[in-house]
Amino acid sequence: METAMPVASAKAQPRTSRQARVVWGKNVVSVGGNAPVRVQSMTNTDTTDVIGTAIQVKELAIAGSEMVRLTVNTPEAAQAVAPIREQLDRMGIDVPLIGDFHYNGHRLLTDFPECAQALSKYRINPGNVGKGDKRDKQFGLMIEAAIRWDKAVRIGVNWGSLDQELLADLMNQNNRRAKPWDAKPVMYEALITSAITSAQQAVEMRMNPDQIILSCKVSGVQDLISVYRELSRRCDYALHLGLTEAGMGTKGAVASTAALSVLLQEGIGDTIRVSLTPQPGESRTQEVVIAAEILQSLELRSFVPSVTACPGCGRTTSTTFQELTLKIEEYLRAQMPLWKDKYPGVEQMKVAVMGCIVNGPGESKQADIGISLPGTGEAPAAPVFIDGEKRMTLRGEHIAQEFQAIVENYVQNRFGARAAA
Repeated sequence: METAMPVASAKAQPRTSRQARVVWGKNVVSVGGNAPVRVQSMTNTDTTDVIGTAIQVKELAIAGSEMVRLTVNTPEAAQAVAPIREQLDRMGIDVPLIGDFHYNGHRLLTDFPECAQALSKYRINPGNVGKGDKRDKQFGLMIEAAIRWDKAVRIGVNWGSLDQELLADLMNQNNRRAKPWDAKPVMYEALITSAITSAQQAVEMRMNPDQIILSCKVSGVQDLISVYRELSRRCDYALHLGLTEAGMGTKGAVASTAALSVLLQEGIGDTIRVSLTPQPGESRTQEVVIAAEILQSLELRSFVPSVTACPGCGRTTSTTFQELTLKIEEYLRAQMPLWKDKYPGVEQMKVAVMGCIVNGPGESKQADIGISLPGTGEAPAAPVFIDGEKRMTLRGEHIAQEFQAIVENYVQNRFGARAAA
């Protein structure tokens, strides 16, 4: 049966938004507009531990985080921010730092100007800056600091710390409706209204609207999708995405992927963070790896060469292909800090490591470079495909090392030549 039109390719929808600039030195991280979706992370060190915090920021930045948020909750933490920034600069790490303020941010930004200057963006939670006239004054002091030092702000509303006066007012309005809404839509409205009215208040104080980023974080996947769809419809500010508490391990990774992918596919979201609870002994950088993988899987960004590997079945009772896949992935990720500048475009390379003859040759041909390892009962030979053509066959006990050397040689020849051109 012949069809009149080709099957349309799925791709993320565009959204028109303002563009913020989060700056440190010569490093300008654009957010929104035509900029790529950015990866953000947050430290979990005691901010007063200058060296420990600087080391973790460096690890997050090397893993791919383009902005890193710090807790700034006490005078001691505020005093530590500038030394952290200086330590990072000495290490050659120019990732912008974001100050996470609650309750006393107005005092800390006023009393410690060196902290205000060392940060590149301020995160302000409207629900945690006071009540009534006091709230307006304290919020105003934080916006004044952002204007004075030319910093971006994220007005970040959280489900768990909503402006209670606003919520009560919306609840009263709802009770007067002929057909009152359920409680959840009222909560959605409170989140969105708090973010947008706070942004409007900042603009009235002469804050550049381009330098305002909004977020309305909740912990439920469907709740996040509902809120951000409406927030996106009502404003043109750049938006930061993330579940408030994604959870630990598989649950956290899956929940974040499910929520963020739906919104990103609809063009909603300019920065993302995967708020993953680290498992005991797990590196904090795992949240960055997952965020980058979400963007790369949606073909919104390319961070590291992608590795295609089969899941394994009764044909692959040996662990050889699993071990090779792990080695290649670890090797590529470890090389990227060196390759990123030396071999432009290498992050778009596709590598296939397959476990048997069924899909192995086909998948290997589709990749830039691929290997099809022998399955159970198959001849002990591993054909290697480069740019869609079979180039050689590997045999013996050193297939992993030989294939890694072939990958490195391919990178040098293909992407090194591009850099020299």
